[in-house]
Amino acid sequence: MLLTLILVLLQAPKGPPYKTPLAMEEMARKQALVDTTAGTFVIDLQPEAAPNHVGYFMKLAREGAYNGTLFHRIISMGIIQGGDPISKDPARTKQYGTGGLGMLQAERSAQKATRGAVAAVLQPGKPDSAGAQFFICVTDQPALDGKYTIFGRVSEGLDVVQRISQAPAEPNGAPIERVEIRSVTIRDTPPPEPEPFAGETAESMARYRAVLETSAGDISVEFFPDKAPEHVRNFLRLAQAGVFDGTSFHRVVRGFVIQTGYLTTRGPLTEKQQKLVRGLQPEFNDTKHTRGILSMAHGDDPASATTSFFIVTGDAPSLDGKYTVFGRVVGGLDVVDKIETTAVSGEEPLERIDVKSVRLVRDRQPRMDVQRR
Repeated sequence: MLLTLILVLLQAPKGPPYKTPLAMEEMARKQALVDTTAGTFVIDLQPEAAPNHVGYFMKLAREGAYNGTLFHRIISMGIIQGGDPISKDPARTKQYGTGGLGMLQAERSAQKATRGAVAAVLQPGKPDSAGAQFFICVTDQPALDGKYTIFGRVSEGLDVVQRISQAPAEPNGAPIERVEIRSVTIRDTPPPEPEPFAGETAESMARYRAVLETSAGDISVEFFPDKAPEHVRNFLRLAQAGVFDGTSFHRVVRGFVIQTGYLTTRGPLTEKQQKLVRGLQPEFNDTKHTRGILSMAHGDDPASATTSFFIVTGDAPSLDGKYTVFGRVVGGLDVVDKIETTAVSGEEPLERIDVKSVRLVRDRQPRMDVQRR
């Protein structure tokens, strides 16, 4: 559905359109840290796509022009719009959306108005009328492609942007409570953080245990990084990031498996969490699927495993060589039994069994002497 983004500006632009005095190198690798009353998010600025828009945004941010402005228009799970200098004044609510425009010529590109895109607000029918105001796509908005200048993308804090979009609002999109931009800080883009556990050896990863804290009790597991190093690395990374927290045991088959980690059973992930979710290449090994074994679920494609895993509750030789074993239960088998005997409809528990959290514990010495079939 096409989103009409702009109210009419009352005055014509004065003078020629703004041209940034900043060189491309001065704008390259810059971020905007946007602190709001609803939380903080980060915009990666894109001067290569829209140099004058980025230069103008940086100028206003450094002058403190955005401090105290509002997100004055929101469409739930659609867009949020802010940056109007008039929105600093609570007495001028009827004029919100009309200020700060008419300063920039369009700098359109082939970029799409996808989730996280930051684009310049325009007056209807006036492509060269951008200025201080901007909007952020909360979800993909293909109807807006090619119609607005995209000059940045949210790289962190999209959950904050989404939460702003879902705030209670009037029919015209005006938030019922003020959502204020406290400050916009321009900073150098920090170097990428190394992924957790990226440099861990098999011996190092063998020192870890995980405690699945469930609504039925705790289950402790050890890992087999000598057999499936990338599956163990993936599990440790997801557990540390809290990806498993809030999932449930969505599948229970007596005498076979109990399964959890399916992302549709929990709330939305943060952007940082989502970046850690990826397909895994199989690491089939000679460890048998026997009671207590931890193994990775996948679809028809053996390389489609991501987050869902299962605990075997009885010997299951039909799974051997077809699913990747990467650990086993070393404590809490009684809890596994309790979950296995829960009432089900088909394979789905009638009452939700939560994974409250997955906590990692590191032993002083790895247990490399475990006998496995």
